[in-house]
Amino acid sequence: MNLHGWIIYNGQLSGNKFIDFANWLKEAASRRHIKTTIYKNNEVISYINHHSFELLREKDSSLPDFVLFTDKDIYLARQFELMGIPVFNNARSIEVSDDKIASYQALASYNLPIPKTIIHPKTFHHSERRPIYIDHVIDTLSLPLIIKEAYGSFGEQVYLIHTKEDVLNKMEELSNKPYVFQEFITSSYGKDARLHVVGNKVVAAMKRYNPNDFRANITSGGSMEAYTANEEEALIAIKAVKAIGADFAGVDLLFGSDDEPIICEVNSNAHIRNMYDATGIDASDFILDHVLDKITDGQVGKSC
Repeated sequence: MNLHGWIIYNGQLSGNKFIDFANWLKEAASRRHIKTTIYKNNEVISYINHHSFELLREKDSSLPDFVLFTDKDIYLARQFELMGIPVFNNARSIEVSDDKIASYQALASYNLPIPKTIIHPKTFHHSERRPIYIDHVIDTLSLPLIIKEAYGSFGEQVYLIHTKEDVLNKMEELSNKPYVFQEFITSSYGKDARLHVVGNKVVAAMKRYNPNDFRANITSGGSMEAYTANEEEALIAIKAVKAIGADFAGVDLLFGSDDEPIICEVNSNAHIRNMYDATGIDASDFILDHVLDKITDGQVGKSC
């Protein structure tokens, strides 16, 4: 198959995990004899004028047949789409996934299980010190509760709050950032399951534990092991990925009081090295097969 793809990652972020994901995808493409070129998002500049959409770059003059997009630069992803180039995942799904408020609204519209969630009203300056609705928040969700910023990764913008005064202090600290108040699932303290979905299938899953933190993320010090998702968990994860419009994603499930699955979040750019280390399963192979199937079946086209 004579295809050429581009793989986009964010070259301005520190650490190797971003280029690492891009390299895994490139190797999977190579195993299928598909040529790919890796670009940093700031090496491909979107140019628009009154009659065209273009890309400014220094290397590789030919445009790709498809793009594997591991970044969150939704404007660049949309530029590819406006030029008629298929993007995986598409710009809209990345946008919804990156905004946790939009994600929860999308999941709820599919009647999928999520923690009780209250959206903080949009502000333009510092929040009121004692907003009139704070008692409604606490009465509805109880303490302790979670405050979660709309934008964040690796659990770093998620806070477990124990008292009303601490809720107010955190609100003042966050000022005009978008965030939600959320029910704390006490039965899932320090544990969750990550299910990696590609198309209509859970291709790999792992369970994560952290005895020292309410967040199970490996970045927060958690450990991991292979996990076999049951039928209910798998179905919920697949529906969650469809709810945000993605082709593949990592779905984090919390465990309710009766071990019922509750969606914590959906990550359209979920990295796959930890999943491989825990399970021995390389999700990049499934991703490439899915993308190639969609391209050859003519299931992709221009969107915006």
